[in-house]
Amino acid sequence: MTGVSIIQGDITELEVDAIVNAANSSLLGGSGVDGAIHRAAGRGLVAQCRTLGGCETGEAKITGGYRLPARSVIHTVGPVWHGGDQGEPELLASCYRSSLTLAEEHNLKTIAFPAISCGVYGYPIPQAAKIAVDTIRQHIEHGSQLDEIILVAYNDETANAYRQAVG
Repeated sequence: MTGVSIIQGDITELEVDAIVNAANSSLLGGSGVDGAIHRAAGRGLVAQCRTLGGCETGEAKITGGYRLPARSVIHTVGPVWHGGDQGEPELLASCYRSSLTLAEEHNLKTIAFPAISCGVYGYPIPQAAKIAVDTIRQHIEHGSQLDEIILVAYNDETANAYRQAVG
């Protein structure tokens, strides 16, 4: 049975099969968690990302982990927050679904997610946490092969939002 856990810390330090990168559509690095992952992984990651042709919002693509302790990086592009009435909730849920599906397709067993879209993209953390938890629960209910799904909070506010969403 798939376990879900919440930890507070640095996603780039986790020894898991895959970490999820809250990427921009170019997949070539940016700020926040995206920049941290690219810096920790090294030049090989950006070189591989150049071959992928970018990524649409709500979709996901996979690369190697390079210098990260994680074996793979699943890059997903979250929506920019515009008030919630421009498809943002559906696109954010699609980020989680696409990433989980990709992990399953690659026979991965452990995956760690950051708070997608909650940095410079401005998604309200409590709403994003609820979407993350609900989407992950739906995935598990439909028969997940994953052993563990980790929600990684960078700060207290995000960790508390995840805890509240889990109930």
